Amino acid sequence: MNRLLTFFAAPLLTAGLLSACASQAPTASVTGEVFYLQRMALPPQAVLSVTLQDVSLADAPAIELARQQGPVSGQVPLPFHLDYNPQQIDPRHRYSVSARIELDGRLLFISTQHYGVKLDGSDQPLRIKLDPVR
Repeated sequence: MNRLLTFFAAPLLTAGLLSACASQAPTASVTGEVFYLQRMALPPQAVLSVTLQDVSLADAPAIELARQQGPVSGQVPLPFHLDYNPQQIDPRHRYSVSARIELDGRLLFISTQHYGVKLDGSDQPLRIKLDPVR
């Protein structure tokens, strides 16, 4: 009976593992750091958000492909790592990375320049400068 159970269980287990591997989407990443020039420390409650967006359509909102968001850990420069699915990338489209720092829902710093990325690894790591919000 044990052999019979093993005979049927092994193929089912193998099929389950293969389907789990197949369902994982391939990933690529964009890395870099965020900084600002002001000489000030961030409180530990500050939140950093970095996003990768498709900005191809001028008359439509950008499409978010990846986001890293969480409490600020340490002081500037602040590293970021965005994982995205390369199957979502269209080589005819334009992509950019933007960042912001908030404290209790109030915007403190934001990227005001365009940080375009080709998503082919040639423009990494990125350095994104944030400007203060007055």
